[in-house]
Amino acid sequence: MATAEVTPSSSGNVRTLKVKRFKPSEDPKNTYLTDEKGLWAWMTTVDHKKIGLMYLGSVALFFLLGGVLALLLRTELLTPAKTFIEADTYNQFFTLHGAIMVFFVLVPSIPAALGNFVLPMQLGAKDVAFPRLNLASFYIYVVGAIFTFIALANNGLDTGWTFYTPYSTDSTSSVIWVTLGVFILGFSSILTGTNFISTIHKMRAPGISWGKLPLNIWALYATSIIQVLATPVLAITVLLLTMERTLGIGIFDPALGGDPVLFQHFFWFYSHPAVYIMIVPGFGIISEVITTFSKKHIFGYWAIALSSLAIAFIGFLVWGHHMFTSGQSAVATTVFSFLTFLVGIPTGIKILNWVATLYKGSIEMKTPMLYVFIFLFLFSIGGFTGIMLGALSADIHLHDTYYVVAHFHYVMMGGTLIALLAGLHYWWPKMTGKMYNEFQAKVGAALIFIGFNVTFLPQFIMGSQGMPRRYYNYIDQFTIFHQTSTIGSYILGVGFLLIAYYLMKSLFTGEKAGSNPWGSRGLEWQATSPPDFHNFDHTPVIINGPYDYHKPMEEFQLGLADSHNGHDPSHEAAEVTAARKQVESN
Repeated sequence: MATAEVTPSSSGNVRTLKVKRFKPSEDPKNTYLTDEKGLWAWMTTVDHKKIGLMYLGSVALFFLLGGVLALLLRTELLTPAKTFIEADTYNQFFTLHGAIMVFFVLVPSIPAALGNFVLPMQLGAKDVAFPRLNLASFYIYVVGAIFTFIALANNGLDTGWTFYTPYSTDSTSSVIWVTLGVFILGFSSILTGTNFISTIHKMRAPGISWGKLPLNIWALYATSIIQVLATPVLAITVLLLTMERTLGIGIFDPALGGDPVLFQHFFWFYSHPAVYIMIVPGFGIISEVITTFSKKHIFGYWAIALSSLAIAFIGFLVWGHHMFTSGQSAVATTVFSFLTFLVGIPTGIKILNWVATLYKGSIEMKTPMLYVFIFLFLFSIGGFTGIMLGALSADIHLHDTYYVVAHFHYVMMGGTLIALLAGLHYWWPKMTGKMYNEFQAKVGAALIFIGFNVTFLPQFIMGSQGMPRRYYNYIDQFTIFHQTSTIGSYILGVGFLLIAYYLMKSLFTGEKAGSNPWGSRGLEWQATSPPDFHNFDHTPVIINGPYDYHKPMEEFQLGLADSHNGHDPSHEAAEVTAARKQVESN
């Protein structure tokens, strides 16, 4: 047991602080899954882990709904003319597919689900800064979802997921229900971001300086900043749209003295930063997984960390590249084109540093690592095609074609969703205490990779040849591309069904997971699997960084010797403050 003399307060009294090694139990008796049982306990819990799982279940439900809509859309596009649904129904399907996937799946999936679960653990905290606010954000998310379900049952929605005026001002579908749902949903995003920022600033364990934060925390920090600053703009935009429809106020309608292009400026000022709300947390997951399965210190720690903040900043300046064909001035389009190229630089920095981390690493090809390689391949394609769309001469021809659809899916699905799958497989043993079937998981990853590329690569070709997006019918020359794309979507669907099957099966028949099955140096892996209700049986003390694989595991399992679950809160704060001062001084 190590001891250190520290000054716990300004009184000048010197006391001895005991630091001891705590090895997590491989057979925990009490975990967060057994501490509170019953439906009511889950519904009223303030445990960040359970709230994260409730978010994960909700996101999975919406992903199922959005995925079914996508399969129906692809089935309709098997033939150039009508296959089985009418044109109006088709419009509603692609609108709801886009709205559900963007606002109810991609935006909350990583921060609210996986982020909620692991962020306090990676900081060595017992929970987020505001646990009740955390639970409130989940219920706000649910209320926003209810409004969307009402729209499904009441005329649907046919404006496209962007709610562009004048479509959204003239449509007879349930525009108000969905926009109110999105308006409510925004508060959930803002509260989550505020909670995370507060937790990162004020609840780090002793020894965790800014230079020792996991890169996943840096990514969630940058994401939270975007959530807090950008989401109010979307809320104001949909509220103005609702007011125009209900009160006849002329904001976007030219007949009432409004400007429909103003809506695009408002919408994309949020929605382009929202792209980074979706993808930046995925960057954090990739950084964690790539170091764990390379058994190597991350290359360029500060470059990756600060590039997340750079993306968050530049992301607010590029909204106009969605509007190159809207009639804005040549100067504005040139500036937005330049900024689009600029935002690619911090993203490229991340990819180059990840590849450098892999170089000469002791790579272990487990399922999470497979998804890392899939991510690097798919997201790189999405990034390069985004640069092409940022070029004025190319975008004029490719705007509103299937090329944009393919690019968007390579970034959002090939980036965010693949990173989510990497994180889900990586932290599944920690969340559940069970291991999934590795062979089935690798088959599932292969199906996802094959199905995704078969689905969306043909869409680049279609778009470059002039096939517009969102069209119900098409000319015969595009038939083979649409049919190939539809077959790929079926393969993709089978892959996701397989993933759901073996993950659910692991809950009942899976092999028991150890506290650290991957041999990671991350702080969350120094807790039991599943974790205790308070995450750790002690207050962790950190002396090394989260990627110091050249140092022995014993140095990552330190904590205050006289601190444990249920410890006296009257002296914990003094101990934590004192320990942080001592460790940082060393």
